[in-house]
Amino acid sequence: MRQKLIESGIHLFDEKGFAETSVEDITKEIQVTKGTFYYYFKSKQQLLRDIHLSYIEYLLNKQGDILNDPEKNSREKLRATIFMIIHSIQSQKKSARIFFREMRNLDPEYLKQNIEKRDLFRMNVQRIVEEGVKEGHFEEDINTDMITRGILGVTNWSYYWFHPEGEVSDEALTDIFLEMILNGINKK
Repeated sequence: MRQKLIESGIHLFDEKGFAETSVEDITKEIQVTKGTFYYYFKSKQQLLRDIHLSYIEYLLNKQGDILNDPEKNSREKLRATIFMIIHSIQSQKKSARIFFREMRNLDPEYLKQNIEKRDLFRMNVQRIVEEGVKEGHFEEDINTDMITRGILGVTNWSYYWFHPEGEVSDEALTDIFLEMILNGINKK
């Protein structure tokens, strides 16, 4: 039942927005009582927090697999990370939109948990960039913090406009982003 409530929340928060969705809307959609909702969640805020944490933990687990792959060098890890972000936007589109769009609605205590996990994700990407510098794949004189933020800015905002069923697949978009990040758009 808890998962059904989460799925209902994801659907309605994505469709109507967090502020415009009531607990009654969530329970009505799956035909349960408000008491059922409050058995699993203290509040609508807690449901939003759980949706956020579930999404970022999913990303962190996938990222961990990439980071711990001894077969990949830093360039391959960067590509795999970009693909993972883009693909998760495809495979978990509603959760991704809620994660980015509804963060402003999290209470400070829940926002703090979310920011800690987001920062961990960012620092892991920065570690890949720093490894690439050490391995000689990337320029030595780059600001790895700003490069990392740029990479995440480019990839994370694609949740807003990327349509994997369109003319560009998640693989193709990954390659476009990677080429832009690694080589820029200057004529060679």
